[in-house]
Amino acid sequence: MEHAAAAVSASPQMWLTLGLLALALVLYVSEKLSVEVVSIGMLSVMMLVFHLMPVTGPTGKNLLSPEVLLGGFGNPALLTVMALLVVAEALTRTGALDRLADRVGHLKLPRWGVVLAALTVVCVTSAFINDTPVVVMFLPVMQALAMRGGMSPSRVMMPLSFAAILGGMTTLIGSSTNLLVSSSLIAQGVPGLGFFEQTPMGVLLAGVGFAYMVLVMPRLLPRGPMGHAGHLLTQGKQFVSQCTVPAGSVLEGEVAAAGTFRSLPDITVHLIVRDDDPVFPPYDDVQLKAGDVLMLAGTRKALADTAAHFPGLLSLPERTDDDKSEEDDDRPIRIRETDASADEKVLVEAMIPPTSRFTGFSVDQLGLQRQNLVVVGIERRARMMRGPTTEIRLQAGDVLLLLGRWGDIDELRAERDLVVVSGTAGTLAKVHHAGTAGLIFLGMVALSAFGILPIAIAALGAATLLVALKALSPRQAIRAIDHKVVLLVGNALALGEALDATGGAAYLAHHMLAVMGDVGPWGAMVAFFGLVAVVTNVLSNNACAVLFTPIGIGIARQLGVDPHLFAIATILASNCSFATPIGYQTNLLVMGPGHYRFADYAKAGLPLMLLLWAVFALGAKVVWGL
Repeated sequence: MEHAAAAVSASPQMWLTLGLLALALVLYVSEKLSVEVVSIGMLSVMMLVFHLMPVTGPTGKNLLSPEVLLGGFGNPALLTVMALLVVAEALTRTGALDRLADRVGHLKLPRWGVVLAALTVVCVTSAFINDTPVVVMFLPVMQALAMRGGMSPSRVMMPLSFAAILGGMTTLIGSSTNLLVSSSLIAQGVPGLGFFEQTPMGVLLAGVGFAYMVLVMPRLLPRGPMGHAGHLLTQGKQFVSQCTVPAGSVLEGEVAAAGTFRSLPDITVHLIVRDDDPVFPPYDDVQLKAGDVLMLAGTRKALADTAAHFPGLLSLPERTDDDKSEEDDDRPIRIRETDASADEKVLVEAMIPPTSRFTGFSVDQLGLQRQNLVVVGIERRARMMRGPTTEIRLQAGDVLLLLGRWGDIDELRAERDLVVVSGTAGTLAKVHHAGTAGLIFLGMVALSAFGILPIAIAALGAATLLVALKALSPRQAIRAIDHKVVLLVGNALALGEALDATGGAAYLAHHMLAVMGDVGPWGAMVAFFGLVAVVTNVLSNNACAVLFTPIGIGIARQLGVDPHLFAIATILASNCSFATPIGYQTNLLVMGPGHYRFADYAKAGLPLMLLLWAVFALGAKVVWGL
């Protein structure tokens, strides 16, 4: 077969570009240098090289000027990815995803039915939301399911990650990879992909992959430690707390069912004090009344959810003058001015050190109310404490779960008698904005899916609305943007521009076709899919997609095939990151909770990658008619 294009003439600039591409691949895979250093370093070298050795176009203009090479940072696809990260952060911060995960975890189904339902929800949700927060939200759900069913977490954690990856294949916004490939098409002078253009082939691969994941993968996964209560403790220590049922709240009048209260999920009520008389469990048919004091126990997440849904519920009662300790009398009451973060409630853990003068104090003698802080719970490692929280005498090593604002937490760090545990500060979910965040997200999807607005405009508009309506603070929005992704993608887009302008992409495409011989469009596409699928397991899927898209377009042009087909092949192959934990971020997220080794991914994920390769080969014949 004669290829549509003749052999591409080589130039010094082309060889330099191919050399830089090879060097970038080696540095990214070896991880000897950070992603940021490699990306900035490669951009600097390219700007210098192509300034001294310009690649001139027909008009004499340098095709690889600094403006062109740095243009990737203003690329609509990259800006869309950043906006989608902000939207996903808002869904997480408002607890919208928590509600979905909790409802799935409490379905009245057999154990295998709940696991299947959870994986299905993850797969479908990941078609429209960045998969990393989806996996993070469902991690505790899958851990709880493993514990309740006496299963090993290793049987559910890898399927959780793979379900998210498979779902991300099916729509344009399912993964940042998909958006970047569409952007690369536009940069090559080809129209971008439609919202559902990849869906037929993506659903075919995702459906077969999901069936493998449910029916075959559990037999290949290791049988690690069985699920037990200890696994839930990894999500947070067990804290004791107390609250008073407020008049007019949803708790007033609630009747216990099977010893639990519907409004306090995942919370254990150890004792109810009513008119100074104790009511002990079990609480069958016990109805709560206003003024009842509840002694509670739960994980940090459970108490945080309760504090978010019932503001002020977990506050300690006001002290009388007789309760004040002498140590508190000298403490000035501090009045803080409001600032940009004044409405952000933060939960943090603080420990009583051995030298603390607070040893032997009760919680209400600490005077933390004067510092605008509230004790939400107490954890003691030696044993589970029972009784009123305000009467517990603190010991060295006790951990307090505190609720306050960022400024108050920062000032607490100077306190020597109470040590803030590093890395435990977390913002309380703004559950009253959950509905708003969900509606804005659905509006964004609808506007882009029906072609009313481009995805870039819809995503940026949604992110702006979420910040304007205070579902997310500007600080949280900025922190949601992963600078590693921004730098890596910016560098990859610059390399893609260089490959196109210097003829490197066409050169590689021509020689790949020469090596494959007369295999035709179908054979070339299947071979290309296999190559990208292998590389994506050792290189970032985003970098892999952006770097291979120009090559795929070059092959399509030489074969006279629609470039969109090779672009979709690049997307699907780049998402086949199943054979190693480093191929995809969610694979690393589940590695610890699932007790996996590197080889476990190859054992369970490599067959899946090969299966999807075979399904793609069949789909290219049936769906695309190649």
